[in-house]
Amino acid sequence: MGVSRLLIALVASFACGHAGAESFSGVVTRVSDGDTVWVKPDGSTGKPVKLRLLGLDAPESCQAWGAQATAALSSRVLRQRVHVNAKATDTYQRRVVTLTLGGEDIGAWLVSQGHAWSYGYRYHAGRYAAEEHAARAAGRGLFADPRAIEPRTFRKQHGACAFPRSRRRQRH
Repeated sequence: MGVSRLLIALVASFACGHAGAESFSGVVTRVSDGDTVWVKPDGSTGKPVKLRLLGLDAPESCQAWGAQATAALSSRVLRQRVHVNAKATDTYQRRVVTLTLGGEDIGAWLVSQGHAWSYGYRYHAGRYAAEEHAARAAGRGLFADPRAIEPRTFRKQHGACAFPRSRRRQRH
């Protein structure tokens, strides 16, 4: 790794609020959207923890393919026991994690099925670039929908999705 790449990696790590490597298992109690879940850790008497999947970007709930991405993730992990490997904390105070179910990387599955993009930064295509390439080539999911645009582009053009006040204050 070159010095400039190492520096970028270190800055990105501190910018995300490094939370230390933490692993635990638990049950998915809620799926907020195509890349955010709530997991109640095994043995915990507290509330479920909000988690953001690492290395991918699913459509916003209000944009094309957002409902399908959420439904796909829900059908795969809701009420399932998963393993969580926390990497960092993002600016919204969510733990950024890899999530596995029966040894399968759920992020890789989402991208390979066409429910999310591999999240790249600058000149790096992201951890799921190969899965995205295969999904594009096969025309799977959002890669077959001409209305689908990457969430960061969508937010620049339209802003964040607006939700009714009652949904924003919903307890988990």
